[in-house]
Amino acid sequence: MAWYKEWFGEEYLELYAHRDAGEADLHVDFVVGELGGAPRAVLDLACGAGRHTAALRRRGLRALGVDLSLTLLAHSPRRPAVAGDMRCLPFADATFDWVLNFFTSFGYFERERENFQVLEEIVRLLTPEGRFLIDFLNREHVLAGLEPREVRERDGRRVEIERWYDEATRRINKRIRLDATGGAPETYLESVRAYTRAEVAIGLRWAGLEVDATFGNFHGDPFQSDSERLIIVGHKPA
Repeated sequence: MAWYKEWFGEEYLELYAHRDAGEADLHVDFVVGELGGAPRAVLDLACGAGRHTAALRRRGLRALGVDLSLTLLAHSPRRPAVAGDMRCLPFADATFDWVLNFFTSFGYFERERENFQVLEEIVRLLTPEGRFLIDFLNREHVLAGLEPREVRERDGRRVEIERWYDEATRRINKRIRLDATGGAPETYLESVRAYTRAEVAIGLRWAGLEVDATFGNFHGDPFQSDSERLIIVGHKPA
């Protein structure tokens, strides 16, 4: 089974509990300030448990989340969200004025064609002149600080994390081993294609999207080779 079908459950929420509503508010403040305007409909693509969806709606925006994980969607059942695969989304053409993709939710699939299907879906769903944001890892920053092994305690559970970069596939991988009370340890995998800024920009242009700006964090600093993030903002031409 593909790693993204196994990992995004309760254990994922436990490991990333520090990614909270306060962080989502910071991200959405940046989005609202940078994208501007008054969107009629906003899609939180790969929304997870919906923290960004909630932050968008607190600002009065008509936001909807979509995610493959039923477990994550059920975590906040009162937030408007639907289940869907980002390669083939269950929405009509030109439905959304904004499509937002937070927290490195691009590059999951092993086949390049599948990853670029996601970009094609963003193009299809955006209205003419619609805006998009992709929040991606900065490959150079991650590789420079890649910690091969980490051990931590989380709510009394031992968590072992192994990280490595596969040059052949150009993917950054993470193996997470969680000790289970009274049972066998649970092991999960994360694996993301480590695209450069140039690769993502070329893919976006190929799909039919224009890049307007790139940032290195959600404070609005310009992207540099050592930036923490690669945040791309752009639009669909009319």
